[in-house]
Amino acid sequence: MTTSTHSPKRTSLAIAVTAAIIAAAGAGGWLHMQGASAADKPQAKEAPPVAVTLTRVQERDVPLYLAGVGTVTANASVTVKVRIDGQLDKVGFKEGEEVKKGQLLAQIDPRALQAQLAQAEAQRAKDAATLSNARLDLQRYTTLRSQDAATQQQLDTQKALVAQLEAAVKTDEAQIGYARVQLSYTTISAPISGRVGARLVDPGNIVHASDANGLVVINQIDPITLVFTLPEESVGAINRAQRDSQHGLMVTAYARESQEPLATGKLVLLDNQINTTNGTVQLKARFDNAEHKLWPGQYVNARLQMNAHGNALTLPAAAIQRNQQGTYVYAVDDQDKASVKPVKVDRIQDGIAVLAADNSLAADQRVVLDGQYKLKPGARIAESKPQPQKPAEGKTAANDDAKGSTK
Repeated sequence: MTTSTHSPKRTSLAIAVTAAIIAAAGAGGWLHMQGASAADKPQAKEAPPVAVTLTRVQERDVPLYLAGVGTVTANASVTVKVRIDGQLDKVGFKEGEEVKKGQLLAQIDPRALQAQLAQAEAQRAKDAATLSNARLDLQRYTTLRSQDAATQQQLDTQKALVAQLEAAVKTDEAQIGYARVQLSYTTISAPISGRVGARLVDPGNIVHASDANGLVVINQIDPITLVFTLPEESVGAINRAQRDSQHGLMVTAYARESQEPLATGKLVLLDNQINTTNGTVQLKARFDNAEHKLWPGQYVNARLQMNAHGNALTLPAAAIQRNQQGTYVYAVDDQDKASVKPVKVDRIQDGIAVLAADNSLAADQRVVLDGQYKLKPGARIAESKPQPQKPAEGKTAANDDAKGSTK
């Protein structure tokens, strides 16, 4: 029996072919399993749109105004003081009330000054009688001199005496006038109309002309004034607006916290110099204040209405957002995708943001008004509709009870 020399080679070849077939089958099975696994997985879904409220950029004619901060001041303020020393007899006003010009405010004991006036009047009467007698003597000396029965010296002496007594009478009259003026100071009247403050001296006290505090302070609060400042760069525009205005520039005062308009008045003063320390100019406006919405010392915002108007792009102020780079909005394109658009805000007035001329927004462009906190650049949006107002929980329960009671 003979053994073939090729049998070991055939065995190795068969083993290799078998291993290759098994490997191919395993790879095919693995690929089939991966494909089946991928088929079983759900496809990745696109993020749902974000519900937001939209608004549109509007082009409108907006007035130009300059905004500043100021303090309300009394139109006139007077510290009522006494002009003579004496005892305060009575006070003719109530603290915090309105007084009219000329109204009695206080009375000082007048008896000492009345006595001085009476003394001056008596002295004048005495000197007037002496003068009358001296004039009669002068007539006699004149007659005697014409008859050469008196000397010229006697006549001249009598003329001098008459002149001296005439001067004395004039002095007495001046003393009477002075005494009357001093006596008038015992009655203190209101120099202006306005509202009195707290009483600083009570009746019975001795008051002096040198007292620093006085009796009371009167502030005129209708009309009332507002003093505010603006940057020095505004002076030129204000001067031009004043020249162009026929009725004066309007100023509106707003509450600091609520921005509620309190009063509207007119500009009465643009100061004649700029404060070099802080680069501002002082202005003053006067307001009618019958309802006393403005009060001296009140801190308010002031808006000086210029006569210039112009078209500008506007947005509700709520659409404006802020970050470290400045102000921006979320603009929405035709594919309802939101993108960040930097904007420059010229000013905000009455809840409306007036955009500067160099902005990337255009009129009628859609902008997100509410819901910005849920957005990211490139996010899809869906405009949400206003929700109907739900009745209060208490009212609903009350209505249910009412319905139940009718059954």
